[in-house]
Amino acid sequence: MRLEDIIRNTGAEIVHGEPGTEILSICSDSRKAGAGSLFIAVKGFATDGHKFIGAALEAGAAAVVSADRRGLALCAANFFDHPSEKLQLVGITGTNGKTTTVTLLYHMFMGLGYNCGLLSTIANYVGTERLETDNTTSDPITINSLMSRMVDAGCEYCFMEVSSIGIEQERVAGLKFKVGIFSNLTHDHLDYHGTFAEYLRCKKLFFDNLPADATAITNIDDRNGLVMVQNTAAKVVTYSCKSLADHTCRIMEESFEGMMLKMDGVEVWTRLIGQHNAYNLLAIYSAALAVGATQEEALLSLSKLESAKGRLENIRGPRSISTIIDYAHTPDAMENVLKTLRDIEPSKQLICLFGCGGDRDRTKRPEMAKVAEEYADRIIVTSDNSRTERTEDILEDIRKGFSPAGLAKAIFIADRKEAIRTAILTADEGATILLAGKGHETYQIIGREKRHFDEKEIVEEIYASVRS
Repeated sequence: MRLEDIIRNTGAEIVHGEPGTEILSICSDSRKAGAGSLFIAVKGFATDGHKFIGAALEAGAAAVVSADRRGLALCAANFFDHPSEKLQLVGITGTNGKTTTVTLLYHMFMGLGYNCGLLSTIANYVGTERLETDNTTSDPITINSLMSRMVDAGCEYCFMEVSSIGIEQERVAGLKFKVGIFSNLTHDHLDYHGTFAEYLRCKKLFFDNLPADATAITNIDDRNGLVMVQNTAAKVVTYSCKSLADHTCRIMEESFEGMMLKMDGVEVWTRLIGQHNAYNLLAIYSAALAVGATQEEALLSLSKLESAKGRLENIRGPRSISTIIDYAHTPDAMENVLKTLRDIEPSKQLICLFGCGGDRDRTKRPEMAKVAEEYADRIIVTSDNSRTERTEDILEDIRKGFSPAGLAKAIFIADRKEAIRTAILTADEGATILLAGKGHETYQIIGREKRHFDEKEIVEEIYASVRS
């Protein structure tokens, strides 16, 4: 593709090369530049890409342009011939529920016989091909490249997590969404956004930018549900588990094995549990109808779905102990999970093990402590991904959120593996243990080192030692 076609209507300016230069690949990382490539110099969040123009040219780049972050995204869409317009693209934003919703939508539509793509925190998929991912919302070149592969592979649908940071950094600019979903808005990412109002504004931008032929699906039980869609040009569809809406849901029965829901007046059994998953399933159902599934197809598919990896994943152990692995890493998400576990087994001991990520929002650390104190009988505070912060400092931030009564039932063990061992070995018979924060992650980041750390493996190893 010619350079002038890639930068058309993007605001990018040519630094090196001629408009008619043929471009074979594009990049915004000079380390990926090569013969025939276009290097797009962008002033990013952490560094200025213009400092690396010389390195890109030395690597063989055929051309260089200067662009802002939106310009980068538009260049990527142009270069890959706007693949999002050739897919039914469904995006979800919100604090909690994004991964579960898009992953289950992907499995639902694959199960209905459609070829689909998935862009999520856990992994990206092109059809059945799994590709690893580093971010909730990838960079624009990666997004458009993957969508182009989806189109080439015959995919009809793409289900995508859309983070507030991805929205603010214009990573989704130039994408054409068929459906946008809002799940909820609670405390998270304030280390990046600074204030809750700014966090809300970034989420709302996603809906403000939806086209008139799209559908905006919003949870009106969240106090910001209607705020999200007040300026959208898209068709608005509402869902609720508490009040009148376009689509409604109620939990009729619930156990560790699943729950019976009444969705739009029709009963359906699902293998997922918890009020938060009732909302996730209702969002999935609403989106499925919006992109052409029948009610019968949607409900039948819901009954077959299983939870995403690391979301309320139950590992049964000796002495009838249940160890639950869940990604909950915000106060609201952890409250949802703890309340679900408490409601299902109200008379059994409930142990909550959690930590907080380093180099991230510090204000939520004491809030996590308050949630754990409210619902758990015993609490073990430990490390998560401490990154470049001292684990002891993070634990001290968490400690400040406990009342004296909370501290009396809490212990602090910095080594997460030892903390898990302690939780299991000291649990009452029939106890439920929640391991919160890691979920699907199979690593732990301490300092700048990324170490293998798979909680499911660790739990099974400890169970085996108990049985032997």
